[in-house]
Amino acid sequence: MLRPTYAIPPLPPLAELETTAVLREAARAHRYLAELKGRAGTIPNQGILIDTLSLQEARASSEIENIVTTQDEMFQATLMLESGQGGPAKEVALYRDALKRGFDRLRESGGLLTNNMLVEMFQVLKRTGGDFRATPGTALYNDVTGQIVYVPPQDRDAIVAHMTALERFVNDDAASDLDPLIKMALIHHQFESIHPFPDGNGRLGRILNVLYLTRVGLLEIPILYLSRYVITNKAEYYRLLQRVRDDGAWEAWLLYMLRAVAETSIQTLSLVQGVAVLMAEYKTRLRTGHPKIYSQDLLNNLFRHPYTRIEFLQHDLGVVRQTAAKYLDELAVGGLLEKHSQGRSNYYVNRPLVDLLLRVSGG
Repeated sequence: MLRPTYAIPPLPPLAELETTAVLREAARAHRYLAELKGRAGTIPNQGILIDTLSLQEARASSEIENIVTTQDEMFQATLMLESGQGGPAKEVALYRDALKRGFDRLRESGGLLTNNMLVEMFQVLKRTGGDFRATPGTALYNDVTGQIVYVPPQDRDAIVAHMTALERFVNDDAASDLDPLIKMALIHHQFESIHPFPDGNGRLGRILNVLYLTRVGLLEIPILYLSRYVITNKAEYYRLLQRVRDDGAWEAWLLYMLRAVAETSIQTLSLVQGVAVLMAEYKTRLRTGHPKIYSQDLLNNLFRHPYTRIEFLQHDLGVVRQTAAKYLDELAVGGLLEKHSQGRSNYYVNRPLVDLLLRVSGG
């Protein structure tokens, strides 16, 4: 049986965390995060941001785990969620579903982020009925050398105990006066070190980040996703995770995570602003060129689903299939959508929105 190579500490750890450098970086991260929170509030229907941005995050986060899909494959998967298809695109769609399930449960719980919620997200992500690891033998390997770099707790009782303590730390705002962004970085490291699930820990840990920021009020909705930053700085991410375990190098880890928050906030600000401008343009074009079919619900549909189809419009507008098809075909003729065939049915693409997502997210 493998022996753990790191004694997981109680949180917060006995180390100097709020150094001058860390506090300076935290102030910068807070500034951009607050601007993002305010800017997101200007979008008429924030569900649009949750749907479009969570899918971008799902793709990026899955790419970290070497689950690679194209933008087109990803959106194709959203058109066929009930088809049972597999492959990378379906994995991306399942990540998005897990994130949305977690956000729904967070709101229902009155702001508590619980282990039961994490288990439920794991079950959505992996399409399983399982929960925390029960079988020993888990180890993390270097992708290049194949050598073991870290062995997490092996005993199920130890995993449950560590996760119970982590749940308490996540939800007890009075336990310490740590800056919440610093606390988020500690939570993420602890979760990844416990490595509680048989699979999907990286993706679930990144969902935990944004749900925590929402829980503590730094965001209204979960739209800050750090995965693109991690992809760009992937080797550093894993190196600093391990440096904490080997050398107690908390400052370097905290600085990395705080920079990730700041840089991702800047990028997401640009994306949210672009969506707002594009929505305003589409609203004008709909009202002037298609006044008989214009509605706010129609506009919302075109931005909530970059790739949409008749059934989506039926659901969102409460119209019959014939009417939905007529609306979409009219918009395609008018140049607001691109019409494509998929088997025996059609789908419609909001090309300017897709191009914006690709341009800003680097996809």
